[in-house]
Amino acid sequence: MSEQTVRVGIVSISDRASSGVYEDKGLPALQDWLTAALLNPIEFEPRLIPDERPLIAATLRELVDEAKCDLVLTTGGTGPALRDVTPEATLDVADREMPGFGEQMRQISLHFVPTAILSRQVAVIRGQSLIINLPGQPKAIAETLAGHAGASGIFAAVPYCIDLIGGPYLETRDEVCKAFRPKSALKKPTNS
Repeated sequence: MSEQTVRVGIVSISDRASSGVYEDKGLPALQDWLTAALLNPIEFEPRLIPDERPLIAATLRELVDEAKCDLVLTTGGTGPALRDVTPEATLDVADREMPGFGEQMRQISLHFVPTAILSRQVAVIRGQSLIINLPGQPKAIAETLAGHAGASGIFAAVPYCIDLIGGPYLETRDEVCKAFRPKSALKKPTNS
């Protein structure tokens, strides 16, 4: 098991769940999947917030700048509805955009539903953190992260991305999600 602890912000963005109209299922889905996928000890920073662009941006800034999360995953608010503002809020806090994540998420989802083309998920780097917008449904979260027989899940690229931006060395359970690193980057750092 990896000794390097990873700090992960998980953010469920939903007007109705945050106001108690229904139970949030995004945070448990993210926590369960990450706990199954990562060998590293994980410190979760969960947040349940409404679809308010300034609040989403402030939450992402707080998770990266103050809570020092290495990875932040959001769920919800990425469709075309007027209240879906997660991508805009994410871009508001970005140092750099990582468009390949959004492209791959839509490709994976298209395997399951034709409405995947309506998704506007983005991924960005802020400082030394990777922030990724995921779909809102637990089943879609798992499919996007793990992939399917015809397409790699996006999480396969997350550990190497975090290596490149100076984060902890993430190790995955291959049976859940096999991390990809180029052969030159496969050696685990010795100062862990």
